[in-house]
Amino acid sequence: MNLVFATHNKNKALEIQALMPAGITIQTLEDIGCFEDIPETADTFAGNAELKAKYVAQKYHVACFSDDSGLEVEALNMQPGVYSARYAGENKDDEANLQKVLMELKNYTNRNAQFRTVICLVKDDQTHFFEGIVKGSIRFEKAGTGGFGYDPIFEPEGNSITFAEMSREEKNKQSHRARAFAKMIEFIKE
Repeated sequence: MNLVFATHNKNKALEIQALMPAGITIQTLEDIGCFEDIPETADTFAGNAELKAKYVAQKYHVACFSDDSGLEVEALNMQPGVYSARYAGENKDDEANLQKVLMELKNYTNRNAQFRTVICLVKDDQTHFFEGIVKGSIRFEKAGTGGFGYDPIFEPEGNSITFAEMSREEKNKQSHRARAFAKMIEFIKE
C-alpha cells in the first residue's frame, strides 16, 4: 500500500518510513508531483494537519496523511506551538528558532517543555486523528548534531542527552512523532 505523506521534508519522511511495517511505502509530495507549499493557516496542530491531508487527498485522489508538530514550552505559555517552524520569522530557520527559545528562556528556571504531534489521515473519504506527546526540558545550550529543529536543546524525560545526540533509532523509540505514528500504524493494521 502507498501512503502519501504531505510533506516536503525528506528527514521526516525517512523517520516515518523507518517506522512503517513491510508492505507500506511512504511517498512524499515530490513523489506525486506536488511542489506546492500548502498553507498552514489553522491555529491548532490538528487543524493544520487536516488542511494539508485533505488538500492532497482531494486534489491527487490518494490516501494521504499529514502531521503538524511543535515545541510547547511551559514558561512561554506553550509557545512556540503551531508557530514552531517559523518562530523567528517566515524563512523557517531552525537555528534562529532555537536561539530565540534559548534567549526567551534565559531568565527562567522552569525549563519544562513537550513536543506534540498530531497526524491527520485521510483514507477512503474518512478522516482520522492521532496524537503523540513527549515531555522533557529545554537545555541551556545546544548539544548534538543529529535530528533537526529544536532537537539540539530538547532533552526528553528519562534521558540525559538531547534528541540531537541520539541515533535515529533511539529517537524513533520515544519521539512524539513515533508515538503518534504508532497509533496510526495500529489503526492501519486493523
